[in-house]
Amino acid sequence: MEKAKKSAQEVKMKLFRCFSPSKKEDKRNAATRAGTSTSTGESDASAPENSVEDSSSQDPDIVPNVAANAFTFGELAVATKHFGDDCFLGEGGFGKVYKGILEGTGQEVAVKQLDLEGVQGKKEFMAEVTLLSNLHHQNLVNLVGYCAEGDQRLIVYEYMPQGSLDKHLFDLKQGQQPLDWFTRMRIAHGAAKGLEYLHDICDPPVIFRDMKSANILLDGDLNPKLSDFGLAKFGPEGDKTHVSTQVMGTHGYCAPDYFRTGHLKVKSDVYSFGVVILELISGRRAYDEFKPTNERNLVDWARPMFRDKRRHPQLIDPLIKDNYSPEGLSHAVRAAAMCLQEEAPARPKMAFVVMSLRHLTVPPLPDQMNAAEGTSTSGSN
Repeated sequence: MEKAKKSAQEVKMKLFRCFSPSKKEDKRNAATRAGTSTSTGESDASAPENSVEDSSSQDPDIVPNVAANAFTFGELAVATKHFGDDCFLGEGGFGKVYKGILEGTGQEVAVKQLDLEGVQGKKEFMAEVTLLSNLHHQNLVNLVGYCAEGDQRLIVYEYMPQGSLDKHLFDLKQGQQPLDWFTRMRIAHGAAKGLEYLHDICDPPVIFRDMKSANILLDGDLNPKLSDFGLAKFGPEGDKTHVSTQVMGTHGYCAPDYFRTGHLKVKSDVYSFGVVILELISGRRAYDEFKPTNERNLVDWARPMFRDKRRHPQLIDPLIKDNYSPEGLSHAVRAAAMCLQEEAPARPKMAFVVMSLRHLTVPPLPDQMNAAEGTSTSGSN
């Protein structure tokens, strides 16, 4: 019995240690490991010596102390007009999201009401709340508070008026203006900085594990923020190279090495981010079942064009037309290609990706644009 108690205490200490300053600037950590939610495949049952086993499932009833506002269910019901249809923003795998206005302050918020019968349980809920209450970066969505009253599980975020990135790339509404090239690159750069913070500043690193355009929210100025940390996990520490866990994520974004082995690494996020870059370039979904068979998987369709600069314009979203920098397009394609390497060690760190995308966010001067277009035209003749 004493041995069992000691083991449980060790697990709790491992799962819920607080963030503390380290050699890296402004590092923050989470107080709990995130659990799993929607599986896309089977993980490797074996755990080599250089892996760390996912122990988050050993005590699902642990509820850590969270430095965030605790709302009552009644307060959030009032804020969302009792979760009325006119406040409904969208629905995902974990539940529904509503726009709300907090009584007293008038602050606009987004309220995620988790499905009581859904796949995200108490453990995953507290993981997301605790992570967000400890992670602070301009490209991560801000946590306002939460509600854990009775069986209700709700998370309150800052409201992002432009919604998720995917709504600006696919199936645009009538009259909706497509994102221009440089706005797309600015969004890519900002999202990359958010991932860089999780991977390189947080100690231990945080693996987002569900990087996709639907999880990039846009504020009123179209600045991006990563959202939905229900699948996030701590990365490996010390001489460990990966975390062994059940394969989770979204079809079309999952790194092939992670899908095969269940070995989760920060480079798994890098691959998924490469898919997002391709979505921004092409306006195509990561996986589109309505496309011809050879075009359904975005990466498989695009990969043959990576090395041939003359074919790069074939990747561009038709909605952009000719309003882009040919040289900038090739730089963006190269950044995507680096992230989409089949094996994790060949993929760059997010710090390098951030640097690669930085200069693509500023439109060139007219003379520079004309010179680039002239070079592109002469090169294609």
